[in-house]
Amino acid sequence: MPSGLIALLDDVAGIAKLAAASIDDVGAAAGRAGVKAAGVVVDDAAVTPKYVTGLEPSRELPIIRKIAIGSIRNKLLLILPVALLLTAFAPWALTPLLMLGGTYLCFEGAEKLLEMFGGGHHHEEATPVSDDPAHLEKRTIAGAVRTDLILSAEIMVIALNDVANAPLLTQAGVLIVVGLGMTVIVYGAVGLIVKMDDIGLHMAQKPSRTSQTIGRGLVKGMPVVMSALSVIGTAAMLWVGGGILLHGSHQLGLAWPAEPVEHLAHAVAAATGPLGAVTGWLTTALLSAVAGVIVGAIVAFAIHQISRLKSGR
Repeated sequence: MPSGLIALLDDVAGIAKLAAASIDDVGAAAGRAGVKAAGVVVDDAAVTPKYVTGLEPSRELPIIRKIAIGSIRNKLLLILPVALLLTAFAPWALTPLLMLGGTYLCFEGAEKLLEMFGGGHHHEEATPVSDDPAHLEKRTIAGAVRTDLILSAEIMVIALNDVANAPLLTQAGVLIVVGLGMTVIVYGAVGLIVKMDDIGLHMAQKPSRTSQTIGRGLVKGMPVVMSALSVIGTAAMLWVGGGILLHGSHQLGLAWPAEPVEHLAHAVAAATGPLGAVTGWLTTALLSAVAGVIVGAIVAFAIHQISRLKSGR
């Protein structure tokens, strides 16, 4: 009897160690996947505040909360099951799907570059006009959730690709952690961004001179922050999208252009000594962004030509 109890305790300890190891695996994999999805996350955080611009300030946070709930539904109820089915029955489709998403990111980045230089006609959904605030809010949320579906799908596929060879439960755990974590980060940041000017106004009305200075700085600085966030988001999309295409083409058996980019990055790293890790990464990121600009410009040109042909008809 005592030996049976000891054996049972050993089994329980083994199960506990296995569970702890699985949790560590999920956490580490989720962290790696989250870093790779950074470009999509920055773009998501840059795009979402536009949906509450011009609306009643008291409704900004409730609307963002509803969009966040819709984002969680997108990730866990729609994208997660499809992603797990793909990895179980058609794992070969992950790289092409990831490259398709990378192409979309390059297209978005190229469109935003055209906008910055005054030559683009961006396809983002305009804020609907309506006299009914409830109707306007409902349509605004629906449009934001549709846009989120595309960005969320890209985040989840990037995460899944990083753990494609892991057990099914680990894959599911990573996707759940990444999905929930990214949603909290993105919409928490969005909520803070859209209320930052209100926080600044509140601080500016305080009797403290320091509080007033900080408050006025927040109010004046938010337009700069939004502009900087837009630029960073565009750069991140081009870098991540181009990097996905380079890596994916190499996985599909194409040596060019991924291998020349890798060789050049290694050469730059070797030539810069102690700064090699940083300069090598910057070289890869820069060349990935260049590839993203080229691919995105080609796709944007083709789509604009098709649109013109349809308009002519």
